[in-house]
Amino acid sequence: MEEYLAELNESQREAVVYCEGPQLVVAGAGSGKTRVLTYKIAWLLKQGLRPSSILALTFTNKAAREMKERIAAIVGESTARWLWMGTFHSIFSRILRREAAAIGFPSNFTIYDAADSKNLIRTIIKEMQLDDKTYRPGMVQSRISNAKNALITWRAYEQNKELIESDIRCKVPELREIYKRYQNRCLQAGAMDFDDLLLQTNILFRDHPEILARYQDAFRYVLVDEYQDTNFAQHLIVKRLCEKQPHLCVVGDDAQSIYSFRGANIDNILQFRNAYPGCKLFKLERNYRSTQNIVNAANSLIDKNREQIPKHVYSEKEEGNKIRLLATYSDYEEAYTVAARIQEMKFAERDKYQDYAILYRTNAQSRLLEEALRKRNIPYRIYGGLSFYQRKEVKDVISYFRLVVNPHDEEAFKRVINYPARGIGDTTVQKLATAASTYNISLWQVLQAPLEYGVNINKGTAGKLAAFREMLAAFIEKLATLPADELALFIARESGLVNMLSQDRSTEGISKLENLQELLKGIVEFCEIRKEEGNTHVSLADFLAEVSLLTDQDDETDERRDKVTLMTVHAAKGLEFPNVFIVGMEEDLFPSAMSKENPRAVEEERRLFYVALTRAERNCLVSYARSRYKNGQTTMCVPSRFLRDIDSRFLEAVSTDRPASRVSDKPTVSEATHQIAASPRRLTRIEPTTHTAAQTDYSNLQIDMRVWHERFGEGVIRAFEGEGNNRKAVVDFDKCGQKQLLLKFARLKVIE
Repeated sequence: MEEYLAELNESQREAVVYCEGPQLVVAGAGSGKTRVLTYKIAWLLKQGLRPSSILALTFTNKAAREMKERIAAIVGESTARWLWMGTFHSIFSRILRREAAAIGFPSNFTIYDAADSKNLIRTIIKEMQLDDKTYRPGMVQSRISNAKNALITWRAYEQNKELIESDIRCKVPELREIYKRYQNRCLQAGAMDFDDLLLQTNILFRDHPEILARYQDAFRYVLVDEYQDTNFAQHLIVKRLCEKQPHLCVVGDDAQSIYSFRGANIDNILQFRNAYPGCKLFKLERNYRSTQNIVNAANSLIDKNREQIPKHVYSEKEEGNKIRLLATYSDYEEAYTVAARIQEMKFAERDKYQDYAILYRTNAQSRLLEEALRKRNIPYRIYGGLSFYQRKEVKDVISYFRLVVNPHDEEAFKRVINYPARGIGDTTVQKLATAASTYNISLWQVLQAPLEYGVNINKGTAGKLAAFREMLAAFIEKLATLPADELALFIARESGLVNMLSQDRSTEGISKLENLQELLKGIVEFCEIRKEEGNTHVSLADFLAEVSLLTDQDDETDERRDKVTLMTVHAAKGLEFPNVFIVGMEEDLFPSAMSKENPRAVEEERRLFYVALTRAERNCLVSYARSRYKNGQTTMCVPSRFLRDIDSRFLEAVSTDRPASRVSDKPTVSEATHQIAASPRRLTRIEPTTHTAAQTDYSNLQIDMRVWHERFGEGVIRAFEGEGNNRKAVVDFDKCGQKQLLLKFARLKVIE
């Protein structure tokens, strides 16, 4: 064993061999916490502890599997296999199956996943004859989950005056009854959901001290990974198990606590030493992942948080490049600049595409990035999520568009006829499909006169079908008169999709609404670009033709292929890449607008940015846009406050005022950092573009003149075509390539 200890640095070794009481190991980013946990378990086994007396809790099956494999390599598979090692949910489901009778469940209880849970909630809402637009299943599921993670049973919920009053204010007074029925149905079905695995374990240990005592005696040593991510229920289970003999080791990093929306409570790690008197603190401060400049920049950022355990993370790797800061004119230019930089860096440094990651705050940001990467033929993959146009809420609204352009589109018809829910069930849809097959016509044709085609439906169903038909007919009627952007917004609103998604304030619901808004924004941009290119009427069919090309990817299942990785910062935790781009560093985006009034939430957003920075090994580039298209209009953006938190010694502003190919150019003036320091706090808005006040005097424009465009940034005029109001300029833009623009719409500005 001594030869393995020799592989550890002094701080790691001290944490491994200490076994005299509770210990908190605060592990900075890239400091080797997994190695410490692995070697500590191996050390305990070498000290004579039986493997079955060691309980090790993780947050992912992957982490548990990897740790067990490493331990087996040290002590042997025959020993390692007897460890109690796994996720909180897997370990406690194992205990609950043994002790199920004590809490009234069968030992072979079913575990409901999120989809099962939501389906049951949806059924209960329907049975109670509640409006599912008010009682959104996703929202109800989230509220019940939060209650369970706070160890609030349905009985406690209905007796909690504060919760009841909150539900009344939110216009969901029946939520307590839904929770009650949901739990009773789970019990009747012999089922638990994921949250029950923690709630019921706490109830088991609380109500049956003899069972708790048995497990307290069985587990001589308890180890917990990622302790900063534990919620109240998890913290309490661990505390109960360690009441007799506090042989407990928890490892985590308060600076990487980013999951409060899932119930994680940073106080569990911040107050750990108060909860366990005699606790010894160990700090793993050497970062083995990143260069000195990246580590120092991240330190200067996180130092601004007040709620933290002080530590000084350092790196002994090379000094490396500074954090590069890119300021772009617009979100459009930001995406194309990032794509260009990746291509250039890959060529210059002879990297692979898989050495690059683009991190963003919200899933909706991926659309423009995907478009920019596709245009440069850069392969990519969405990590932990779907490509933008494959997300359900996006496919739903595009199905409406498809049906309006082609009412005979059967798949689109089936997808939207009862979405949002309008009381048209599967049985009715099947009757329509049978009639369509019988008469060899489309579902849309059957819908025009279902009774004439032998569809056996009652008066109520006939009325619902007629309402759907009239709604679609109204959409189709506007197809020839409304441009794509206006018609798309009209369809999204009148179909009920916007209203439905707006009412779901769960994390998932907010993300879906953001994606819908991003799609509508994309259609506006599509129309503006086509108008500038000389197309006077841009139809919804034109947009769909473009989208079908964008989404027509090969069905590539081999994730090992050389691709750039796109993901949210939340999804990036625990990963590392040689080169990282962090995009959208603007107020109201990062930090999120929902956090700005809550100092604690702002600190979590800052920790999220810290996580993003510390994913980078060699190079980290951070970008923000001076304008971003939101809610139908261009909004002027303020650089994120977090950029001011980074010590300027570790930042380098990269000029975007010259072609992107000059990556190695060092700007003489740090324009971007100066703007950050001087930027105002208040947002100002630009009025929506209407094209009614288009420029008509282009006489001052000349070939080789440098010009600026609101969306594409800077470029050079290469040629002119046409005359009068049809006159076009061919502009070679620095970041977005060559564009042919109709001058009366382009609003080009000459750069002096």
